[in-house]
Amino acid sequence: MELNNGERVDIIEDEDGLSALMDDILLAILGRVDITTAARTSALSTRWKHLPWLLRELIIDVKDFLPVPQPKPIDAAHMDQAMSSLTRATKSFLAIPRTECAITKLQLKLYLINNYSCDIGPLVSEIIDMGILKDLDLAILDEKEIADCTDEQMLQQAGAVNGFFSAYPSVLNCLRRLSLYNLCFAEWDINHHLFDCCKELQHLTLSNCDEGMPSVWKIDAPDSKLRVLELEFCWLRRLEVVCLPKLEKLCWDTWLCLYSPVKFDVAPSLKELYLTSVKAEGQKGFILSKVLRGTRSIQTIKLDFQGESIWIQPEGKQFCAAFSNLRKLSLHGIFVEFDLLWTIVFLEAVPRLEIFDIEVWEHPCQIEEERSYPMERVNPSWKLSELTSSCNSCLKELQIIGFKPLEQQLTFIKAVMKRAPNLGTVVLKYDDPCKDCEAIGIFPPRPSKECIFPMNKDKQDMVVKLIRDGVSSPAQIIFCT
Repeated sequence: MELNNGERVDIIEDEDGLSALMDDILLAILGRVDITTAARTSALSTRWKHLPWLLRELIIDVKDFLPVPQPKPIDAAHMDQAMSSLTRATKSFLAIPRTECAITKLQLKLYLINNYSCDIGPLVSEIIDMGILKDLDLAILDEKEIADCTDEQMLQQAGAVNGFFSAYPSVLNCLRRLSLYNLCFAEWDINHHLFDCCKELQHLTLSNCDEGMPSVWKIDAPDSKLRVLELEFCWLRRLEVVCLPKLEKLCWDTWLCLYSPVKFDVAPSLKELYLTSVKAEGQKGFILSKVLRGTRSIQTIKLDFQGESIWIQPEGKQFCAAFSNLRKLSLHGIFVEFDLLWTIVFLEAVPRLEIFDIEVWEHPCQIEEERSYPMERVNPSWKLSELTSSCNSCLKELQIIGFKPLEQQLTFIKAVMKRAPNLGTVVLKYDDPCKDCEAIGIFPPRPSKECIFPMNKDKQDMVVKLIRDGVSSPAQIIFCT
């Protein structure tokens, strides 16, 4: 039997051999395969016949019922066939009595098409009402590309989701994790649905969701258990976290606003912040320390500029209060021609920083005429006078992704090593170019998938010599992929 991760498990055909294995062992095997494979094992022998229906964690994913390889795009006929199969699987696993075998977790990923929810909704509601299921991870998928979604389609998708929740309110009460795609919340009371009704919600993902126009989304939910909030291509003027006491992680990939995308008033548990976007036309940038005023526990920050202009404004020691507990800082998507010395101000402002992670962005395939944001790239203007020679004694690792022995990169590495007396490792990492760059011959593809840095030993030794010239540091310099 082949597992969904490519591994194989040889099923013992001898009935006595199977009987010697405990249920827990066999269920552990079944727990590693998709739901269709698990169901098929019931035909292997009488010993396996009942086992799939004893699984306490179920993953019922509509994409497991699509053709392999999955067609691109996925057409309506394939979606309908997949949902028909998913409905049968859901009935098979949920419609049987489970009084002695509760479901500890159900991950359900489906399309709301062709009234299949009228079969699935009652099954899920019943096991929730009976107390058999207490942890539901629900993803309501939509296969439309973001660029192809019309306002009308997003309103229709929101109506379908709202109708499902209204018909089966028990689902909201049980939700621990919810993922929604391509919705317009124009006719929703979004906070009522997501926070007042979903009292157990801990993880929320919204992709291409908005309220029909750029608006400020204020979340004031002191009783919420939400720990993770993920946003992608959400058209908001700003997200204001008025109160989310349990929030630990916020990720926002590609915002479409001219000012700071997020504001925190009360977020005492926030430990991770990930912001990814390009600088919008007319955007002046924002002061990061002001954004973080309502936090005090952040340990990891990742800012990704996607090869465009930097969207945070220069500042110096103002960082200190907001970053007092920061351990890892990642600054990604820095255009290859930009100076890197401006980033050193973070070493002074973040006294406990242990890992400093820089990614250099280089994509010659995206010539000026083909860029999605054809604005002039502006080199960061953080004045060198703000950069002092003060030491950061906690820094343990410096990582450069997309390393090339360019002057600005070598100068930056030497500057960090001078300011970090306890630096243990400098990792110079090769970043695989995209297929488009390889296609035009800018970056020749590597001869194999092995971890081979595209720089021979002699050139590596030369780079090490250039970095260490005039610098006294115990740091080990490592080349890797």
